[in-house]
Amino acid sequence: MEPQLAVEADALCRRYGRRWALVDVSLRLARGAALLVAGRNGSGKSTLLRVLATAIRADRGSGRILGHDLRSHTTQVRACTALLSHASYLYDALTALENLRIAARFLERDARDAALMPLLELVGLADRAHDAPVTFSAGMRKRLALARVLLKDASVVLLDEPYGQLDPPGFRLVDGVVRTLRARGATVLIASHQLARAGALCERGLVLEQGRLTWQGPANDLARSSGLEAAGLEEGA
Repeated sequence: MEPQLAVEADALCRRYGRRWALVDVSLRLARGAALLVAGRNGSGKSTLLRVLATAIRADRGSGRILGHDLRSHTTQVRACTALLSHASYLYDALTALENLRIAARFLERDARDAALMPLLELVGLADRAHDAPVTFSAGMRKRLALARVLLKDASVVLLDEPYGQLDPPGFRLVDGVVRTLRARGATVLIASHQLARAGALCERGLVLEQGRLTWQGPANDLARSSGLEAAGLEEGA
């Protein structure tokens, strides 16, 4: 029996002004699978994840998340997806704990300190729970944004450059988070330049170039077979 699909995209196109950021991108991803989305800066990785999360709309094409249409069922799509963006979108004047509390109430989750502190502990911010993100480094802000993603307990998780701004312990944190998400059955898409590291967490990979899908295959073959390794997009790039 063919596995149920978590993510379906058919000829997705997205334009910013006169420039096409996505051009006829199609993909299929089974429930519980993980996909590495790779490509040079400006290749369309972030745009693809934002379209799938319904943060922006495609200009052409169609897509479904867990069977919900991206255009006509945006509420359902947003209920089952979580997106870690480049921007943290934190409330800088509030504390880290208050940021999570607001998110928990919006999501109708347990907003008590006893439920939220373990998330801050997980991302290494328990000792800064009562400090405002305006005092945080870029890496600490990324950790708090990651805690907010985990709070949602989504079925499809889209991580846009999750290793960005992080130190080596932060890299290991992201690795562990992805493994935990997969262990509970979540579907994960990772857009990253960390090809070897992210590829080790995924079965499949794809490469975008100027908005076009140029390669698909096993994630552990991506760097070598897609040409990105020769281009310098590899671990540490």
